[in-house]
Amino acid sequence: MSSSAICNEIGRRLKRARLNVNQTQKEVAGRAGLSVTAVQSVERGDARLESVVSVLLALDLIEQIANFVPDQEISPLQLAKLQGKKRQRASRASQRTPSRESKEW
Repeated sequence: MSSSAICNEIGRRLKRARLNVNQTQKEVAGRAGLSVTAVQSVERGDARLESVVSVLLALDLIEQIANFVPDQEISPLQLAKLQGKKRQRASRASQRTPSRESKEW
């Protein structure tokens, strides 16, 4: 999936969540502190991340962030290599492991 398709899918799912709780865009906008236009942008998949998070909060779906982007633990090997230092940046591209194929929604 392209990034645009993923954004559209997130917007579609947020719209469905809004409709499932029987709220209008205006009601969600009021609870989220956004304009109706901003909520419409979120539902189209064309919004700033902060607006998406505001809509998640307004729909009481913020706990879904754990599923969306799980917290990443430091591997024991990486921790030993760093010897207690916190990692600040990634390695050069040639040293990284190949990325996994993107999963379908």
